[in-house]
Amino acid sequence: MTPHDLEHYLYEHIPLSLDMAVRVLEASPDLVRLEAPLEPNVNYRGTVFGGSASAVAILAAWSLLFLRLRDHPRKPRLVIQRNTMEYLRPIQGKFEAVCQANEEDRFAAFVDGLGRRGKGRIELSAELLATGERVGLLVGTFVALSEAP
Repeated sequence: MTPHDLEHYLYEHIPLSLDMAVRVLEASPDLVRLEAPLEPNVNYRGTVFGGSASAVAILAAWSLLFLRLRDHPRKPRLVIQRNTMEYLRPIQGKFEAVCQANEEDRFAAFVDGLGRRGKGRIELSAELLATGERVGLLVGTFVALSEAP
């Protein structure tokens, strides 16, 4: 799936991504990099609203899992179960959310649980970057639920 294809999918299936003007810069099963501008995500202080920053980070991690499970025979639904968000400094302009696949053994266990029990759980992190600096970190637990045996 190309970055353009993923972007179109997100706009169609997660309309908030369109409202937030999220752009997909990179999209592979190993790395997802999203970008969002300040304007539709601004708060009353003229910086990025924390909820927008969190949403883009969640979207990056969700998208990585989506790409990794796209051809899985069980056609899983992906949901976030819980997350924590650490904001390191205010974001004053466009920003990126980057989720990179690490620890293949954890992903293998996630897929194994999905195959055997119809449910897999994994923890992923996504970094927020602005002007080349890390400005936030999301750690989220995602669950894949089988739609078909």
